[in-house]
Amino acid sequence: SRTPRSAWRASVARADLALRQAGLDDVSPRQFAVTVAVVAATAGTSAVLVIGAGPGALVVGAFAACLPVAAWRRRRQAALRAARDHWPRMIEELRVLTGPIGRPVPQALIEVGARGPLELRPAFAAAQREWALSTDFERAVAVLKDRLADPTADATCETLLVVHEVGGDLDSRLAALAEDRRRDLQDRREADAKLAGARLARLFVIVVPAGMALAGLNVGDGRDAYRSTVGQVLVVLGIALVAACWWWAARLMRLPVEQRVFDR
Repeated sequence: SRTPRSAWRASVARADLALRQAGLDDVSPRQFAVTVAVVAATAGTSAVLVIGAGPGALVVGAFAACLPVAAWRRRRQAALRAARDHWPRMIEELRVLTGPIGRPVPQALIEVGARGPLELRPAFAAAQREWALSTDFERAVAVLKDRLADPTADATCETLLVVHEVGGDLDSRLAALAEDRRRDLQDRREADAKLAGARLARLFVIVVPAGMALAGLNVGDGRDAYRSTVGQVLVVLGIALVAACWWWAARLMRLPVEQRVFDR
């Protein structure tokens, strides 16, 4: 069994990889944890000044601590959307470079990545460094797959790796993969367009209760009411309900997530 030290190192390594996948190469897990703590402390202190010390302020701080995590998830989702939007074109470029132009597979992959979307370039740069140091295409592909953590990237990299090592008809395989990715991208764009209004309406789950709560502070003895025991309980209950509604709405509007099958 693993020792506590090895388990801790593995957890730190996973956190570091998650940050790099989101494009936060210059942010360490320790820095990210400090940021979460500072945001939580700042929000909690502000809540104490407004509604007084109590469970309400603690819940506000905990709720605010989720904001850096939400920002990280948003960056990660943006990177995945960029991958979905650009992989069909990148696969077609790979077909051209490895076919008529005659580039070796590793060089073609690195060239395509260097011209790819900004969100994906750090991952391709890391793979290029690994290739330059080891000239081991399998290791370079493993680095790229870990950094991108995207099903299309996995399928493309595995296709290139197999053809590079054992040969085969790369052009037809890439053509079929590009066509499949184009159909999937079109379907997702249509679904996103239909959900755009619902996603905008979901913002009111937070905006309306927050606006009413702030307005209540300036009505009569509203500020004192928030500082009472009943007021603190209602603040906690209100935040819990808002969080539950936000999570429930997100689950209803979540599109199917394609699973990775070549991540091991």
